[in-house]
Order: sequence, then C-alpha cells, then structure tokens
Amino acid sequence: MDTYADDLSELIETLDLNGITLVGHSTGGGEVSRYIGRHGTKRIAKVVLMGSVTPLMLKTDANPGGLPIGVFDGIRAGVAADRSQFFKDLTTPFYGANRPGAKVSQGTRDAFWFQGMQGGLKNELDCIKAFSETDFTGDLRKFDVPTLIIHGDDDQMVPIGASAHVSHRLIKDATLKVYPGGPHGLADTHKEKLNADLLSFLKG
Repeated sequence: MDTYADDLSELIETLDLNGITLVGHSTGGGEVSRYIGRHGTKRIAKVVLMGSVTPLMLKTDANPGGLPIGVFDGIRAGVAADRSQFFKDLTTPFYGANRPGAKVSQGTRDAFWFQGMQGGLKNELDCIKAFSETDFTGDLRKFDVPTLIIHGDDDQMVPIGASAHVSHRLIKDATLKVYPGGPHGLADTHKEKLNADLLSFLKG
C-alpha cells in the first residue's frame, strides 16, 4: 500500500494538482488513506471512500469484526488455480447478482472479468495480501478534510460493519451514506444515485 500511495503522490506532484478530490473504491480507498497518512492533505480538498477496505479487513484480536484469514487464502487459491474462472464467478457477489431482483448485465460482468485478466498474477496475489492485511487506522486519524463514506449495506466483498461504520468513527466529521441493498460494485449498479451524491458533495 505504501507503493500505491507513493505512486499516487508522484502523479499528483508531477501534474502539480491542487484542491483535488480523491475518490477511492475498495482497495483504492486504502490507497487514498495511505496517501494521506504518508503525504498529508496539502493538495487535497475532499475525499470519498466508497466500499473501502479501511480500516482493516482481516480479523484479529483487536479487529474481531474482520474476516478470517481463510477467506483471503481462498481468494488466493482461486486466483492461482484458475483466475479466469475465479473472476467470472466473482462477479456474482461483487454485483449482488445472487440477490432477488438483481439486474446486472452480462456485459458488465464480462467487463469486470476483462479488467481482472489484464492484471499480472503476482501483482494480483500481492494485492490480495495488501488490501486484506494492511491496517489503515492510523491513516484515517490523519484525515482533516471533508470526507464522504459511501457503502452498500449488502456489500458481500467488504462487509459494512467492520469497514464503513468503523471508518466513520475514526475520521473526524466524516459523512456516511449507506445504500440499502447496495453491493460492492456500486459504480455500475447504483451509478445514477452515486453520481448525484458525488456531484452534491463536490459542490457542497
């Protein structure tokens, strides 16, 4: 995650961006958080964490609401054994396609698979460790800009209890928006509501 954050910092510095809003989804929420933890908010106006893995996904004695290591070992095993089929299967919980009344197009699911297949195998295995085992608690406590947390309450990838609710308590004056029945892939399943919420936050 330090590498992700430092890469982001290099991009922001090279483009000389100021007063920007960072929107981080899932692992990207961890990247944004670690960026702030390492580089501060001097160039940042606002932050959005959406379906974010923060503050810690792994179950530990200090984080009893997290997921057992076996869950992530299973992801690693699936990616290593047959990542093409793994990514096809992952679209089901990612978009909540296993829920009654779900309307997720095959095209959306195929696009997810295509993105997954563009990653290198080692990179993806390293990413699993990074997003599941990194503790962002200290990073979240360094947030000092307006922050919006968006999370679906039916997120099967990053359960809301140990993520958004805890992050909301750690970030001073953060706003939490919960999408009833929302899955992890909100940018596709709830794009109209999400875009409206993002624009409102940007203009506010």
